[in-house]
Amino acid sequence: MPIFIDRRLNPKDKSLGNRQRFLRRAREELKRSIRDQVRTGGIAEVDREHAVPMPRKGTSEPTFGDDRASGRRQHILPGNRTFSPGDRIAKPGGGEGYGSAPGTAESEDDFRFVLSREEVLDLFFEDLELPDLVKLNLKQILSYKPRRAGFAASGAPTNINVGRTMRNSHGRRIALRRPKQAEIDAIARQIAELEAKPASAALREHIASLREQLERLERRRRRIAYVDPVDIRFNRFDPQPVPNANAVMFCLMDVSGSMGEREKDLAKRFFVLLHLFLTRRYERIEVVFIRHTHEAKEVDEHTFFYHTESGGTVVSTALEEMHRIIEERYPVAEWNIYAAQASDGDNFATDSERCIELLDRKLMRLCQYFAYVEIIDERESHIFGSTENGTSLWRAYNAVDGKWPNFQMRRIAAPADIYPVFRQLFARQPDLRKSA
Repeated sequence: MPIFIDRRLNPKDKSLGNRQRFLRRAREELKRSIRDQVRTGGIAEVDREHAVPMPRKGTSEPTFGDDRASGRRQHILPGNRTFSPGDRIAKPGGGEGYGSAPGTAESEDDFRFVLSREEVLDLFFEDLELPDLVKLNLKQILSYKPRRAGFAASGAPTNINVGRTMRNSHGRRIALRRPKQAEIDAIARQIAELEAKPASAALREHIASLREQLERLERRRRRIAYVDPVDIRFNRFDPQPVPNANAVMFCLMDVSGSMGEREKDLAKRFFVLLHLFLTRRYERIEVVFIRHTHEAKEVDEHTFFYHTESGGTVVSTALEEMHRIIEERYPVAEWNIYAAQASDGDNFATDSERCIELLDRKLMRLCQYFAYVEIIDERESHIFGSTENGTSLWRAYNAVDGKWPNFQMRRIAAPADIYPVFRQLFARQPDLRKSA
């Protein structure tokens, strides 16, 4: 009969390892459920509370116990001679168990996690990050730098403030009237001088009095330390938040007449998701919205997402506007610059070459990362993996993609493609480095 002894340092009848495994399973299930809801629903539904069902199966902790009837239990263990991998084993009878089948046996229902808006967004964006190719890591916009903040009564020996410690010691010695060394030496010299003179009763009595005074001073001096632990002061340092780096994200969107309602809706969905991601993960990041037809202009968030506009398509105007804003407001030495562009790929006949020139000679040297999303017809989804087919703008940007590792481009054909493409564009890439 096997005997199991659990020597793990866990509470009685509990297993910390099993609990941790359950929490990991539950977290993965929550993330999967939220992603599925986003794929089937709207982007706006992400930013709200969610009720996520969790199957009851697999939530209990493993236990050992004897069969109630015979005291024995039959197990199927690896290496047995009865069953082989792939064999189908009949479910034991008895009627009791979990499930929703009708009957008199008790069963346990699945339970539900009700997640707040903050918890949903934490899980939704947990493994996404702005790719950082050169400068500081933007996972946490704020770093903490120690700064002097007065003195403390405790601390590391290397932080002792000698000046403040000695001032405290001097004040304490004055307050407690600690004898000075010069005072003790003066009495000792006086005793020596008197002992050299001819002895008399009065002199011997005076010398005894001086000796008693000297002994009292030395005893007092030994009791009152020169530097007491209460005198010691340490330099105190408090962590002060300091911005690691300033970050700005440029959002560029084509709103010309070639962008139909479906294309504009998909582009808006992508940028809503991007804007939600940025404002959730980065407290100090700035977002610049640029809309363009044959002309480009910087607009506010509401105008960018909701106002309609018509006209021709000249993509280079948006890139030129972005470059102008960078030159005026965002010095490269002080800012991490990111950009995301959405378009249907339509462009003025000779403007694609101008776009290549702007990206190649100016913008890609300034940007940490540039993501291009092209909205295509659902009937063209079979060319997702193609690099040669597509619009003139796609082919032009493909040349930039082959030269700059910090440039990424993807296609979107349906609402269900938005989140997978978004994850591809903004997944963490810790080993990626800028080579150009």
